[in-house]
Amino acid sequence: MTRVLLTGGSVLDVASGEARPADVVMEGDRIVAVGTGLDGDEAVDCTGGMLLPGFIDCHTHVCLPATYHEDDPLDMPRSARALAAVPVLRTLLRLGVTTVRDAWGADAGLKLALERGWIEGPDLFVSLRQVCTTGGIGDHWAPLSGSLDLFGDPSMPDPVFCGADGARDVVRRMVRAGADWIKVTATGSMVRGTGVHDVQLTAEEMRALVDEADRQGRRGVMVHAHGARGAELAARAGARSIEHGTWLDESAVAAMAESGSWFVPTLSTTHGDPDRRPAAVEAHRRAVRLAVEAGVPVAMGTDNPVRPHTEVLREIGYLSDAGLGPAGALRAATLDAARLLGLADDRGEVAPGKRADLVLLDGTDLDPARLEDRIRSVWHNGRQVPAAPTGSGRVAGERRGDERPGSGRADGEPPDGERPDGGRPDGERPGSERPGGSERPGAAPPDQRAAPDSSAGGAALNGTTR
Repeated sequence: MTRVLLTGGSVLDVASGEARPADVVMEGDRIVAVGTGLDGDEAVDCTGGMLLPGFIDCHTHVCLPATYHEDDPLDMPRSARALAAVPVLRTLLRLGVTTVRDAWGADAGLKLALERGWIEGPDLFVSLRQVCTTGGIGDHWAPLSGSLDLFGDPSMPDPVFCGADGARDVVRRMVRAGADWIKVTATGSMVRGTGVHDVQLTAEEMRALVDEADRQGRRGVMVHAHGARGAELAARAGARSIEHGTWLDESAVAAMAESGSWFVPTLSTTHGDPDRRPAAVEAHRRAVRLAVEAGVPVAMGTDNPVRPHTEVLREIGYLSDAGLGPAGALRAATLDAARLLGLADDRGEVAPGKRADLVLLDGTDLDPARLEDRIRSVWHNGRQVPAAPTGSGRVAGERRGDERPGSGRADGEPPDGERPDGGRPDGERPGSERPGGSERPGAAPPDQRAAPDSSAGGAALNGTTR
């Protein structure tokens, strides 16, 4: 097997935050050596650059392009929904994102297509749908027709349940269809539903969801919760990760620290358009500070397309500015993200035995600002892939952030539950909120978004934004 030598550069130890001169040898899909004076069959000159692990986005929606909210979900054929992910996945990989956890929208078929090499993209772990109680933000319903199935696809099961027995049943349905993770909405969304501070399920229901997910192959539960009470309830039930957590308070982070729940802030949901909701931006930063001070582990997730998928790496900068600092933010996007996903034995570090998922940056500065402009090369499973052009590249059909009407979102259920029927862009009351495993790959060991313009059309479906 060919030994590929990456030589002349530095290697970032994401655990310590220190970069040191070193070579890396890859053989097949593995890193086999890291150090100085190494040799190989082929050499790649990394002079002036820094190697670090491939990035991991723990909360995204790859089947939702930036234009998702302009489309009527009831007019979207199944094939179009799946094909929308192809340019998104390709772009993420070229930006150095080598692993993603999809927070709803992608099915097991898309994961299979990636595994078989039919399409290009990162490793994908799927949750299928966002599980919710009757009337929750994933319960699509219209007065004249009743319940609506936006997917019309047996591989995307009905996510609505009621009661503890219903909670166990919905987990089994998701697992049967190939879910790696169970995504649950514990609160409303930023602009729809019953409010970001209202809890949409009972403690008994949440405990049943977590327990059943663990019984079904030790899968983790990721919980969309903007408000503190929803996050606290989820943490006390043993959820693996809390998504968004915009308004976490001391009691919520204490529960998360005690239970070992992770925090996936998805700061892009508020920071991508900070002038739209300045109070939410400050609350979100405070939530991150409280979590860090309490010892709650943080992992990177974007909730894109709340912002264009091409802006995925800006989340690392937001985390740095919110209190993690450059080294901590890079660790949250690599090693700590791998730990959250139960993949730390396999990836997340530049170390012998780990997956050869690597990013070569120009320079050795840890400053995460405009990382996309510094990408020189990307390797996924030991294979070099084209990097996105410097300053680049949009996903096909995707506008740049400053070209998008409103501030965009990512859920067909929206990225986390918007209501196209005129929901208010509160974020405080009355508005809406939104509410993660085990140590096995793809299993476990929380979803907010920037609200789209209230003027941006969309089907008037409860809990949906398009």
